Amino acid sequence: MEHRNSVEFLVMGRYALFSDPITRVGGEKFSYQIPTYQALKGILESCYWKPTLMWLIDDLRVMKPIRTQSQGVRPINYSGGNSLSLYTYLKDVAYQVRAHFEWNPHRPGLSSDRDEHKHHNIARRMIERGGRRDIFLGARECQGYVEPCVFGEGEGAYDGYGELDFGLMVHGFDYPDETGSDELGLRLWRPVMKGGFIHFPRPEECTIRRTIKKAEANTFTAGKNFSGLGEEVLEALLKGGDGA
Repeated sequence: MEHRNSVEFLVMGRYALFSDPITRVGGEKFSYQIPTYQALKGILESCYWKPTLMWLIDDLRVMKPIRTQSQGVRPINYSGGNSLSLYTYLKDVAYQVRAHFEWNPHRPGLSSDRDEHKHHNIARRMIERGGRRDIFLGARECQGYVEPCVFGEGEGAYDGYGELDFGLMVHGFDYPDETGSDELGLRLWRPVMKGGFIHFPRPEECTIRRTIKKAEANTFTAGKNFSGLGEEVLEALLKGGDGA
């Protein structure tokens, strides 16, 4: 389902590490075969984000074959020194993503910034420019790049492939500022790829979840630590103007 305020983009990179938390116990990291909902949301928030809105990931299309590559690394220990670990990355990845934003109902104090036309246009322009901040594919060492695309166009590696079940994996986190609850939670789901396409359920539709810890939402107050003027100034600078 395509929404009125949706965006579509291609994200790609030489390596990606959407790590399975189970493999971190021994100090090593092993990537899931596909990006998590939370990783894609983080990529989009690096392109454009305001506390007024929430990004929802709708669909993913895997454009290149799923391949892995293992590398020996020497991470720094908290107690000092180094240890030897094996990280397994995804290699040469590209994904088409379709997402949309909705207003955050738990930020009523920012209702004056709920200008759908403004935020939608800025988000699309930020994607055209490669994002406001650096794009990472699951880990800091995995640099990513974004550009606009038409979701579903072009040839994908799994066109006509049929169904592929990836088993139980992480969907994302429930943060207090998006749930209204003073808890940090974790969601799990069972993704199935059909012909290269994966549809993500909304966070509230995930039935497998658990509480991690107590947490509180950050507070944003219009006129104090939040202002809606930044977008207009940035747009003027990008266009070569002086903001007048």
